[in-house]
Amino acid sequence: MNMRQDCLTEHRQNLSQQLDNTEQQWWQQAQQRLVQQPDADTAALLSGQCKRQLKAPVVALARALLLAQVLETCAAAERLALLRQLFLWGDDLEKIALLNALDWLDSDGQCLALALQAGRTSNPQVFAALALDSAYPSRHYPEHAFHQLVLKALGMGLDITRLVGLAQRHSVSLNQLALDLLDEQLAAGRSVSPGLPRVIAFNLLSPAQLQRLRGLCLPPEWHTYLN
Repeated sequence: MNMRQDCLTEHRQNLSQQLDNTEQQWWQQAQQRLVQQPDADTAALLSGQCKRQLKAPVVALARALLLAQVLETCAAAERLALLRQLFLWGDDLEKIALLNALDWLDSDGQCLALALQAGRTSNPQVFAALALDSAYPSRHYPEHAFHQLVLKALGMGLDITRLVGLAQRHSVSLNQLALDLLDEQLAAGRSVSPGLPRVIAFNLLSPAQLQRLRGLCLPPEWHTYLN
C-alpha cells in the first residue's frame, strides 16, 4: 500500500499554516511522540487528543496526518492491516477523517474492501466522507460497487455534484438503474431526487426512453436535459 507523497506534503504544509503557536507546539510534540512510539495505540491516543488541542476546522486533517505518519513507519505490506485496525477502533469522526484522506493514503486501491465495508454505514456524514469530494471510488471501485455508491448517495440526499468522476462512469447500465429509481419514486409519490438527472447519460438513452421522460411531469431541473 503506497501513499501519494505529493498530496501528503501539500496537506502537511496546509496544516502548519493554519496552526497558532500553542497548537504548533502541541503538534510538534505529538509528531515526536509518534516517532518514538510508532504504533496503533499511540496514533489512536493522539488522534483522540486532537479535538482538545486543535481548532475544529483542522482536527480531521491532523488526524489523517497522524495516521499517515504511523503508516510511513511500517512496511508497505503491513499498512493495510494497520489502517483497518485504526478504522475499526475509531469513532465516527475519526472514521470520517480516515475516509476523507483515503485517496492519498492508498494510491493503489489496496483498501477497497475496507472502503466497501465503510460504505455500508447508515451515518450520512461517514458515508459522505467516502463518497463525496474523493477520487477513491472513481479510481478503484468496480462498476457494480460504484453504481451502488451513486444510488446510496441519492437515497441519502447528498449533493451528487460532489461525487468525483461521475461523468466518466456514465453508462447504459447506470442509466437503467437511475430510471428504475425514478420509476420507484414516482410510483410511491415521493419527491424525485434532485441529483438524479446528473446520473443519467442522456446521449445514451434510447428514443423510447427519451420520449417517455418527456411525457412525465418532472421537476424543472430536468428540462435542460430533455429539451
